[in-house]
Amino acid sequence: MSDQLSNAQPQFLTVGEGEAAREIATLVRPAQTGNGAPALVWLSGYRSDMSGTKAVELDGLAAELGLACIRLDYSGHGLSGGSFRDGTISRWLEEALAVIRHVAPDRVILVGSSMGGWIALRLAQELARQGGPKLAGMVLIAPAPDFTSELIEPNLKAKERKSLAERGYFEERSQYSPEPNIYTRALIEDGRKNRVLDGIIETGCPVHILQGMKDADVPHAHAMKLVEHLPADDVVLTFVRDGDHRLSRPGDIALLLSAVKGIIRSSTNRQMPT
Repeated sequence: MSDQLSNAQPQFLTVGEGEAAREIATLVRPAQTGNGAPALVWLSGYRSDMSGTKAVELDGLAAELGLACIRLDYSGHGLSGGSFRDGTISRWLEEALAVIRHVAPDRVILVGSSMGGWIALRLAQELARQGGPKLAGMVLIAPAPDFTSELIEPNLKAKERKSLAERGYFEERSQYSPEPNIYTRALIEDGRKNRVLDGIIETGCPVHILQGMKDADVPHAHAMKLVEHLPADDVVLTFVRDGDHRLSRPGDIALLLSAVKGIIRSSTNRQMPT
């Protein structure tokens, strides 16, 4: 990026109290004055952060269109404080809600990748329940709602179950990092409390899902299952035949930005008087 945010320093927001307090790093691009468009909110995946390719490209689109863009690192990720092993969906959801409420845009488009798609869906539920910015749309990239109960628990090996019981976590080799993925008992137990695939998910906004058909982490059937729980909404599901889980190639990024632009146009049309 060549604009003023390319060298911006992150700001930090304290979330939680006492021993649960942690410093959450954010990068917030302000909107051009008076454009009235929704703010873009980036929600990263498990062990990813706000400096990844898709996040940076989304911020670049915001700069091009004069939109606000909100990025954050969950606790235990990127530049934020807190221990990764303390992380749960509830904890990371709390942080995302706190950041959005702190910035306080009128409307938002949630863009969530992998686990970020789960958090986006939970944000939609919590914003509807608690009040807050109006949800103008969602773009979900290889979304992984309920991945702990749907994709991890059914496939646990005996040694992994033993490690969970005895150590409170198990490790799994990562194809994206030399460090293994760590899944804790707390994450899995908390995941059951945050399930969204057990009923109708009322987002009240357009949803565009991008899913690679060669995704080794989140099978494309999982995206199809999610669509079944979004029957009341304007939902588009785009399959990328040779796409992997990350969907970070130039062509994938082009699809992502096109999907976001489509949601922006849709939200602008809905705001126009009839």
